[in-house]
Amino acid sequence: MSSFRLSNPEQEAKEYLPHFKWLYAIITCIFVIIFCRLWYLQVVQGSVLRTFSERNRIKETSIAAPRGVILDRGGSVLVDNLPGFEAVITPQYASNLKETAQVIERLLSIPAKNTLKKVKRSRRQNGPFFPVRIQDNLTREEVFRLKLIRLDHPGLEIRQTIVRHYPLESNGAQLFGYVGEISKRQLPIINKKLPEDFPKLSQGDIIGKSGLEETYDQQLRGQTGVSFLEVDARGRELSKGNANVAQVFGKMDRFRPAQPGSNLQLTIDIDVQKAAFESFKRLDRIGSLVAVTPEGEIVAWLNNPSYNPNDFSTGISSRLWKKLVNDPFHPLRNKVIQDHHSPGSTFKPVVAIAGLEEKVITPQTTYRCGGSMRFGRRSYHCWLRGGHGNVNLRQAIEQSCNIFFYKLGSALGIDKIAKYASALGIGNRTGIKLFNEVPGLMPDTHWKIENRGEEWQPGENLSNAIGQGFILTTPLQMALAYSAIATHGKLAKPRLIRKMIDSQGAVLSKTQPEWAKDLGLKNLEKAPEKTATPPTSFENLKISKSTFDEVKEGMRLVANGKKGTARYWKIPGVEIAGKTGTGQLLSFSADQIYSECKERPIHQRHHGWFVGYAPADNPVLTVAVLAEHSCSGSSGAAPIVRDVLKAYLEKHYPEKLKTVKTRKVSSE
Repeated sequence: MSSFRLSNPEQEAKEYLPHFKWLYAIITCIFVIIFCRLWYLQVVQGSVLRTFSERNRIKETSIAAPRGVILDRGGSVLVDNLPGFEAVITPQYASNLKETAQVIERLLSIPAKNTLKKVKRSRRQNGPFFPVRIQDNLTREEVFRLKLIRLDHPGLEIRQTIVRHYPLESNGAQLFGYVGEISKRQLPIINKKLPEDFPKLSQGDIIGKSGLEETYDQQLRGQTGVSFLEVDARGRELSKGNANVAQVFGKMDRFRPAQPGSNLQLTIDIDVQKAAFESFKRLDRIGSLVAVTPEGEIVAWLNNPSYNPNDFSTGISSRLWKKLVNDPFHPLRNKVIQDHHSPGSTFKPVVAIAGLEEKVITPQTTYRCGGSMRFGRRSYHCWLRGGHGNVNLRQAIEQSCNIFFYKLGSALGIDKIAKYASALGIGNRTGIKLFNEVPGLMPDTHWKIENRGEEWQPGENLSNAIGQGFILTTPLQMALAYSAIATHGKLAKPRLIRKMIDSQGAVLSKTQPEWAKDLGLKNLEKAPEKTATPPTSFENLKISKSTFDEVKEGMRLVANGKKGTARYWKIPGVEIAGKTGTGQLLSFSADQIYSECKERPIHQRHHGWFVGYAPADNPVLTVAVLAEHSCSGSSGAAPIVRDVLKAYLEKHYPEKLKTVKTRKVSSE
């Protein structure tokens, strides 16, 4: 007989109850942990994680602001922008960076190690979401190839950019300047100088590096905009970034369109600029040129040899940069204001003014030129071996007689010469609104004691009186000084900017003619034109109208007299006035002075100057040309001045011109 065991549910529940307590405790602990974690994530880290999640859904991108265009005085484009493309990698989305770098190496010939290094460095410095530029100025073929592989390589993007474009290429490059990516060294320096309300620059931004691009960078640059794109987890675009995307994700306050930079309208005349460039190229000249109106407006500005600033816009190669830097003729330098040289015989009109005003000579005074003169233990030679005979002031300027000015300089002394030269701006910065202008040098007795620790020697008056010795000047200084002589003493402040215009065409600012001084204010026969601000005298020095007229007549004979050193470079119908000059680089012995300059090595050949204006009786433009290593001012520089004056007159005063016939001459 079998037996059965009766179970008691209550008894069994009591037996298992201790085990359930442990289960409840475990469940309660798990719940508390989950609750605390959720509270931490939702409350403590809620804003951070929200931002992180949104950054994985929408991507904030910068919109490059188009730089303002640069126009000539008539509205023709001198510098503008073109659309371009660049390849970038966003580190956060680059799931297989090494493989992507290898593919880019095959397509763009960029070493994979360089790409990896650049992306990793940017991730450390700028964070994982900052796009890293791998290559800019992509060709259409490169863009097509990269787009084919983009889906297989997360983080790789093709972005449209703005490329700075210089239609004139090397013509005027040193004036316009070039742009480039801001360097790490420049970033804090430039940001410190920016106004508080102006957006700060960041790594990768494009700035002006030289010329007008650098001087007016803040006005030209504009303000970068911000846009938003909705993306997937791999960073691929889902919808077009716009204000709606920003609004949906609560970023409307940060959305802003790019604001284009202001446009600059220059005083430059593109046709005259081209004429200057073509003349330099045709004659194969090295040097610089500047053309200025009586009111100080710069019409043309040229340096040769030059460079193509488009090479910088698209990323200059190290090989080309090295070539430019090592070029012995310094194509990167703005020679018009950065290089100063001895003015040679172009300084003689200044000495003539000093002689007449100080009553050392009169218009009738004559000196005999026999080809050389003895002063102390040294012989001083004229450029013409046989001499010029008896010459008065006009003839001395016309024929560029050294002996006349040796004697005049000796009688004047350097301090009196310096007084008038400095008043005309020689040896002083002109105040042109460009960086790196050098002052040059106009010496006097005090300067030599202070800088050389020596007394001024009487023989030094002779060499400095013909523009040699210690005197150093720039083409811009000479152009303004001659313009002042041509206008009876009205020394203008140079101007490059006519107007600053916003992107909608509204004029933001406009410049007016300004005068540094008027050396003949008391002698004016008529008031200044209404278009110009009345000149203001800043010095007590005054020069009589009769003195200006006497010197101007001598300069007129230079191009129109029978023995003028520039007599073959006429413009029929319009008389040119000016002065040739030769800036000596080396001192030669008596038997070498008259040797053929062009047979010497190029670095031993003298520089040629010509500064001239037209028309001689009522000038509208003054042009200064320094033709380096051209041996003389007449054959080296005068034809370029003639070409530029002719181009300007053809455009603005065509009724005064006739057919031009050119001839060549080899003289002072």
